[in-house]
Amino acid sequence: MEQKRERFSSRLGFILISAGCAIGLGNVWKFPYITGQYGGAAFVLIYIAFLILMGIPILVAELSVGRGSQRSIARAMDVLEPKGTKWHWYKYLGMAGNYILMMFYTTVAGWMLYYFFKTAAGGFDGLDAEGIGAAFNTMLGRPGLMTGFMVVVVLICFAICAQGLQAGVEKITKVMMLMLLLLMIVLAVRSALLEGGEAGLEFYLKPNFGALKEYGLLEVLFAALGQAFFTLSIGIGAIAIFGSYIDKSRSLTGEAILITILDTFVAFMAGMIIFPACFAYGVNPGQGPSLIFVTLPNVFNNMPGGRLWGSLFFLFMCFASFSTVIAVFQNIISFATDLTNASRKKVIIINVIAIILLSMPCVLGYNLWSGFQPFGPDTAVLDLEDFIVSQNILPLGSLIFVLFCSWKMGWGWDNFLAEANAGKGLKFPNCLRIYIKWVLPLIVLFIFVMGYYSKFFAA
Repeated sequence: MEQKRERFSSRLGFILISAGCAIGLGNVWKFPYITGQYGGAAFVLIYIAFLILMGIPILVAELSVGRGSQRSIARAMDVLEPKGTKWHWYKYLGMAGNYILMMFYTTVAGWMLYYFFKTAAGGFDGLDAEGIGAAFNTMLGRPGLMTGFMVVVVLICFAICAQGLQAGVEKITKVMMLMLLLLMIVLAVRSALLEGGEAGLEFYLKPNFGALKEYGLLEVLFAALGQAFFTLSIGIGAIAIFGSYIDKSRSLTGEAILITILDTFVAFMAGMIIFPACFAYGVNPGQGPSLIFVTLPNVFNNMPGGRLWGSLFFLFMCFASFSTVIAVFQNIISFATDLTNASRKKVIIINVIAIILLSMPCVLGYNLWSGFQPFGPDTAVLDLEDFIVSQNILPLGSLIFVLFCSWKMGWGWDNFLAEANAGKGLKFPNCLRIYIKWVLPLIVLFIFVMGYYSKFFAA
């Protein structure tokens, strides 16, 4: 007998959890450093334009498939597709995307947790920039340490999911997200008040379009396009599941816009924390991935009360990464409960073991398996896993959602529009049909092809 579908207890819960799924390391880790690399405010404006043009329509499509089917993507297209079509084959790509994402995300979330405890305990006190860099490399060289923190992340997040949708996922994520937003505001104010931080605010908030020529307009456009696309976690059904947990009282365009605004606010505030601090202490904000783990601990070391501010920063990073892990774990649980009659407890026990084992290649990729460098020197297993998800499954999955919602041989435009516009609130415009059916798929295909070009052929 089919189980009754769980429901969120409030609209706020839905918005915060859906945003929590989208809000993650892409916002607070990748967004600031690529903004730094591509010239600051001008890049941010282009990024926001692409969010509106691409991110919101795909988000509405994915939420509509979830709410229309009342299933996770393990069964959503089986329910909605025309008889005899094969859209349901997408389930294997979507489910794989969720699992591969967790194969490296749990490890990086473990790094955040380790850095929170290490900073709070004064582990970076008295170290210079070279010493802090060495501390990060020491952590990467200790598979037992990284495994321990990865396992703690997996156990905490599955324990929250085990409490159920309302009592666990919604209740805990709401608190976590509200604390994350509060921490961001406190840290941003502290950073803005640093002596010398004004130059960082100007770099971040005052557009310098001359910087676009310096980096090459096409490269900047592609970087902004990619970041806008990947920041919302669209394409693997991670958002669709939350559509399946809401009723039809609100139309989905307004909800998608709120999720996007919250996601963008967190990314923007991360920059408000990082850029004034970098400029105040003479640090290059475009240093890439090492910005969080090497550069910022050095900044906090030089800041009055640095241990407190550093601890709060990594606590906020833990909340950002945990919110995504919890959301994806909820999705993974829903796959099994939609496909089988297995109990939630049994599904969680099996997946705790599976995720820990699947996460081990990422952990070992920095030490015992460091000889495996899939994309050349200084790359590891994590880079391969991230490439599979970010450059392949996310764009191809998004393409499938868009085509499924706009083509007659799929769910179709009329069905999609009726679902998206059911309830009170902002309606999805019918006049966008041609754009959704033809233009948006071409943009997504362009991202997919350019991802390969920049990875393997660009100089």
